[in-house]
Amino acid sequence: MAPPVVRGTAAWRYFGDVRDALLAGQVLVLQVAHPVVAAGVRDHSDYTSDPWTRLMRTVASLSIYVYGGTAGAQVEAARLRSLHRSFTGLADGRRYSALTPAAYAWVHATLVKAPVDAQRFFGVPLSDVEFTEYYAQMRGIGRLLGVRERDMPPDWAAFERYYEAMVAGFTPNPTIETLLETFRTVPKPVSWLPDPWWRLVQRGQVFLIRATLPPPLRDVLGLQWTDADQRRFTRFAGCVRAAGRLTPAWLRTAPMRWVGKLNVWFRAHPRVYRALVREDGPGARPG
Repeated sequence: MAPPVVRGTAAWRYFGDVRDALLAGQVLVLQVAHPVVAAGVRDHSDYTSDPWTRLMRTVASLSIYVYGGTAGAQVEAARLRSLHRSFTGLADGRRYSALTPAAYAWVHATLVKAPVDAQRFFGVPLSDVEFTEYYAQMRGIGRLLGVRERDMPPDWAAFERYYEAMVAGFTPNPTIETLLETFRTVPKPVSWLPDPWWRLVQRGQVFLIRATLPPPLRDVLGLQWTDADQRRFTRFAGCVRAAGRLTPAWLRTAPMRWVGKLNVWFRAHPRVYRALVREDGPGARPG
């Protein structure tokens, strides 16, 4: 049985850390590197035309699993599985489903790995004890999501071997190219943001993708990485790490925890959510 996610435990401390947001682009590229996920995104996602709404929905959904309590996570998992059941099509001439077990497990794996990478790059790497607790908790969340037991490696060492083997098998695909182009060209989310600032954000996001992708995948995708890039990233990571040392863990996780609690409230008041965004959202019971 997975340890509960409560205040002070590893998943509570790291899954919603604000520094995880720096790896958002990396996670998306890793997910669509899987051919089935790439086909599903190509056929059923509006991320290129409305990326900000898509991002907010994803953050809202993720927040429930760790910070919304077991009941909230169970309802959100059921909603997502019901939603994705209709996502089917053709990938390389073969039928696919968004719930194809191996692809579904890979999406979960990227979300398991991202907070660990964020701490490795921008914080303090997890200790062996924290790895054990964190991975046990994330396996528990995987079960809630419907990831099969046999698709989740039994411990962190086995998970790392699985993760590296998956990355080693990926090749370029058009969805990755479209995603990278979206990062470079996506319109700013609010009109009042100065254009020079937004261009800096766009360049920074693409830089962080190149910096944090596993080097084998970065090389396969033809993303250039130089010694000068590495020096820039090392300086940036040092600044983020220094700021993190001055910020207590409860404050670093506060935004995601608040979002989680808000979406549990929306689950209990679905009419309010529908009135605000005109559709069912995180926590809404599946039809």
